[in-house]
Amino acid sequence: MLFKSKRKKREAIYLDSCKAKTGYFNFSSIKEYWVNRNKSEKELSISDRTFRDLDLDEIFIFLDRTTSKVGQQCLYASLRTIPLGHKRIERQEKLISQFKNDIELKKSCLVALSKLNKPDAYNICHLFQQEYLRKPKWFWLLPTLSALSFCSLIGAFFFPSLLIVLIFILAINYCFHYWNKNNLLIYTGSIVQLLRLVQVSKKLNQLSDYDSSGIEEAIKKLDKLGNKLAMFKVESKLESEFGQVAAFFIEIIKALFLFEPLLLFRSLKALESQKEHIENVFNYVGELDVAIAIYNLRKGLNNHCEFTPSQNDAGINAINLYHPLLKIPVSNSIETKTKSVLLTGSNMSGKTTFIRTIGINAILGQCINVCFADRFSMKRTHVHSAIHMADNLISERSYYFEEVLTIKGVLAESTKEHSSLLLLDELFKGTNTLERIAAGKAVLSHMHKTGSLVFIATHDLELADYLNEDYVLYHFSESVLNGEVEFDYRLKKGKLKNTNAIKILEANGYPEEVILDAFNTFSKLKDKKTNLN
Repeated sequence: MLFKSKRKKREAIYLDSCKAKTGYFNFSSIKEYWVNRNKSEKELSISDRTFRDLDLDEIFIFLDRTTSKVGQQCLYASLRTIPLGHKRIERQEKLISQFKNDIELKKSCLVALSKLNKPDAYNICHLFQQEYLRKPKWFWLLPTLSALSFCSLIGAFFFPSLLIVLIFILAINYCFHYWNKNNLLIYTGSIVQLLRLVQVSKKLNQLSDYDSSGIEEAIKKLDKLGNKLAMFKVESKLESEFGQVAAFFIEIIKALFLFEPLLLFRSLKALESQKEHIENVFNYVGELDVAIAIYNLRKGLNNHCEFTPSQNDAGINAINLYHPLLKIPVSNSIETKTKSVLLTGSNMSGKTTFIRTIGINAILGQCINVCFADRFSMKRTHVHSAIHMADNLISERSYYFEEVLTIKGVLAESTKEHSSLLLLDELFKGTNTLERIAAGKAVLSHMHKTGSLVFIATHDLELADYLNEDYVLYHFSESVLNGEVEFDYRLKKGKLKNTNAIKILEANGYPEEVILDAFNTFSKLKDKKTNLN
């Protein structure tokens, strides 16, 4: 029966790993490892703005097939960093190949990883990313009081009057004991999970022949800490296995001899010298979990491809590209070669979604080697965006001023040494038409001169006339038939020629008087523009 139970649990863990997760995602904990990690010069970080503009939190929820909290944190960190080299992806693909060829290995690894699925496992990264508590200057009192308690207890067997001294010392020790409770609370969960991490890494190292630099030494070093950290295991078991009466007496003994503060600071001293090894083991376990998660993701997708780095072509070559979060996505193909792209079209026609689709695939392709397309090829490049903006009420900045500062930041990124993909939507919406077009044209021309690849979505058809030499033109369009608006979401070459904004008002039941007035005004403005030209 026990064997059958273990086998059922093993199969359940395996099946769960193949499905998208449901429920609450604690992003404040998930992103903590990424926020506090040392950023490498060999990678490019995705900014908070770009991550938000491309809805990458929702993309992460869709992608996440990790089994452990450690793997979940590592997957999130992977989505925030574009590696400049190819070693990270090569290691990932080597692991994926192992799991693909050995399903039993994969299942055994998943069982081991499932032991790190408690929320406290999110806090393991604190043990190598944060400074530890320091002993207060008066800490020398604690071992002295502990020794006095021991001597008084032994002496009381021979001189019962010493019990009065013992009670007095116990009262003092209780103050220090409960002073330390908050300190203990900070570390108990994370250290218990660290001990579990070490055991999981030992198991994974036995199962897989994946060669990770220095991992065996790191595991051995941390395994030796087991005895010094035993208090945390015991503390965890005491809370769950003993009743209130037993816990009360145990608490008195711990307070009498000040076991908790003395052992806590002894443990922190031992851990201080092992931070590098803790980080190595953390990354090792996370890397295996992420590899299984990506393999399971690929298996569950109807259509995907691996990222194809382009060596010479500065543009994008994408075939049947689609947005992964849409229930019924419409795929589109595009080849830009060396030119940037200017997209025109009405609201809801698909411009902004396509811009986001380009960005999502550019990031995921470079970060985890998964693209939602039949083919996606481009140079390894940084990705920046200015898609969603709003008034900043806290600093009292207007919408336009917020736009100015955001686009200035994107403009600055476009002049840096590494190549950049810049994703923009409706430049300078917060100002009047003439100045918006003039400023937009100037900014987009400058971005093109920096060598950046730019994707810009706009309603301003005039921009297409000014920029058609530097930008290849595409558009999305809709049709209005029998009072119904139909969007096909198909990318089409060239500039948008027929606009339907007023027809869409008519299709949505606006008063006839409003529609006629709008058409008359539009005709006059159009004639005026023609005469000026």
